[in-house]
Amino acid sequence: MTLPGFLTGHVLVAGAGVSGLGAARLLADLGVTFTVADDNEVSRNNVRDITGAPTVTVSEARESLQNYSLVVTSPGWRPDSPLLVEAISAGIEVIGDVELCFRLDRAGVFGAPRTWLVVTGTNGKTTTTGMLASMMTQAGERTGLTAVACGNIGLAVSDALTSDERVDILVAELSSFQLHWSSELIPDAGVLLNLADDHIDWHGSFEAYADAKAKVLQAPIAVAGVDDEFVLQWVHATGRDDIIGFTLNQPETGQIGVVDGFITESHADIWTRIASAEGIEPPGQAGVFDALAAAAVARSQGATPEDIEQALRNFQVDGHRGAVVHRAGGVQWVDNSKATNPHAAHSALEGAGTIAWIAGGQLKGAAIDPLIEAHKDQFRAVGLLGIDREILADAFARIAPNVPVLVSESTDPDEAMAEVVKFVAHEVKSGDSVLLAPAAASLDMYTGMAHRGDVFAQAARANAIIPEPEEG
Repeated sequence: MTLPGFLTGHVLVAGAGVSGLGAARLLADLGVTFTVADDNEVSRNNVRDITGAPTVTVSEARESLQNYSLVVTSPGWRPDSPLLVEAISAGIEVIGDVELCFRLDRAGVFGAPRTWLVVTGTNGKTTTTGMLASMMTQAGERTGLTAVACGNIGLAVSDALTSDERVDILVAELSSFQLHWSSELIPDAGVLLNLADDHIDWHGSFEAYADAKAKVLQAPIAVAGVDDEFVLQWVHATGRDDIIGFTLNQPETGQIGVVDGFITESHADIWTRIASAEGIEPPGQAGVFDALAAAAVARSQGATPEDIEQALRNFQVDGHRGAVVHRAGGVQWVDNSKATNPHAAHSALEGAGTIAWIAGGQLKGAAIDPLIEAHKDQFRAVGLLGIDREILADAFARIAPNVPVLVSESTDPDEAMAEVVKFVAHEVKSGDSVLLAPAAASLDMYTGMAHRGDVFAQAARANAIIPEPEEG
């Protein structure tokens, strides 16, 4: 096999963690000459044992940069990392692991190039990616083409490409980090869901973060969430008039939206019903939003309304992203522990009806007042926990003083969750939902958002009661 020209020199892999190891294994299998740099000795030794590649410390790599023709960096390495800055200054190209995979695939290294469908945005990426993969798999029963969700959804892109069973369509969830370190990665179709403050410390500014995400709009088929003002700004900046918009409202020509309870696309003022917007998981407008995005891309790839409707009917959301974990007395208990910032919590709350809200954790300096102001009429009751609980409690005292609020002072993760769950269980009415959408990170009390969601589900099953029905 002849290697693509960009790999004919000596490659430096920056980072020996999960992504670095994946890149190293890929390069080793291709017979590329490479070295791995990392300051973690255990990680270096692990990569060397698995791939046989030489390893160096970061300072050693910096001292010998002239020996390398290309740097493949792990996505977590910030743009201001001295090694990467110095490489770029020396005229050495720096790319990410997904960019490496894309170039190799396009060069035919793994056979005929795949179709790349890329999903990105601040929130909803994983659910949209899963929905789209399900739609393309359903369509594959007619077309014979196989599809798989990959990227940040569990299966590495490199593993999808090198699988013994060929995959024809890669539905890839990509982060802003991965997109930042890309230059030639222009997918066959790309969707930009939404944009809100996130990872500013890594990118340096919101503009840089949004620029990275908006790279997917270079795709020949580009899909964008036009209800989002920031997405619209970056759409307008492209100068394109063929970007497919999706909206929770009635669609304009060339868009997909919701009409009379159905996901509907509009072409030349002709509306085509795609699927019911009712009963989608996760519940509420967040699920409909993700389904609209996925359906827009799927339709561009030849999926029929029947394919999409069947895929949505069978789709079950991944854990902690809006799954209903318990039902009792007409109340559903919803785990959206993945809503780790106010923007994600807003998506979970939007259209969810009357709810008891469980929130709190590490707000990371995010403003919470706009979220509470936007949803103050939805709250039956609120249970607050975590390190920034008093910030939330203060906001409710000012903005929605009539909402019953319990603030748990416990720092024990199980005890605090049980306390707020018991409180809201006595406040809800039949027809309400209890929603864990914390608007905050979890590491102040839990090992991660999954742990927080699991504790919530356990507390719900242990403490939920059959509520009194609404009067009248």
